[in-house]
Amino acid sequence: MNKHLWVLTIPLMFFACKDASTQQVESTDEVEVTSSETPKELTTAETIAYKNGYEKWKDVNEISFTFNVDRGERHFERSFVWHPKEEKVIYRNNTDTISYQRRTELDSLQTNADKAFINDKYWLLTPFQLIWDEGTTFSEKEKQVAPISKDTLSVLTITYDSEGGYTPGDAYDLYYDTDFLLREWVFREGNQEAPSMITTWEDYEDFNGIKIAKMHKDSTGNFKLHFTNIEVK
Repeated sequence: MNKHLWVLTIPLMFFACKDASTQQVESTDEVEVTSSETPKELTTAETIAYKNGYEKWKDVNEISFTFNVDRGERHFERSFVWHPKEEKVIYRNNTDTISYQRRTELDSLQTNADKAFINDKYWLLTPFQLIWDEGTTFSEKEKQVAPISKDTLSVLTITYDSEGGYTPGDAYDLYYDTDFLLREWVFREGNQEAPSMITTWEDYEDFNGIKIAKMHKDSTGNFKLHFTNIEVK
């Protein structure tokens, strides 16, 4: 296996929560109710997910992408094809191609591939993970100064339970605008006060109704985490 997974010093977002990324939730635009019910008021986390196209997720049969990291002149990449309804994943890097079925018993190579997939999928679809993930708590603040742009934005903080998973207890401060699109985030390992990583969320593109931020940069611009070859079918 390619060992870059362990040396990139990218936060490997393996959570204590249950990964429930095949679950479906009704669209915010058409909430089905009976005559005795009132429409459910969405939380901020749910609103962010829906503003990024979560109502389209139920129609997705396949999503493919390449996860890239640039540190100066150093470049690293790995690619995935994911069939969410079947929970089938194909992982590729410059030396390996690994196919496996998630939620089944995996060998060591498949396990490492799935760890990479969990991490990279989180960067790709964080707005949806806000709905998918269990074992989380949320807190909110308004009119906060974003650490990189210095823009005044709202902040949603998600904190993961302190037990289970690969990196339990981690926290993420999500800075979002009035359109509920993420613009920056702060990763805090183990919910420590000091940031472990801060990046932008930019270069959004619509893929069959699903909005994806293709570029993430640190304050220096020397670190870039970005996605290419994105297809949503």
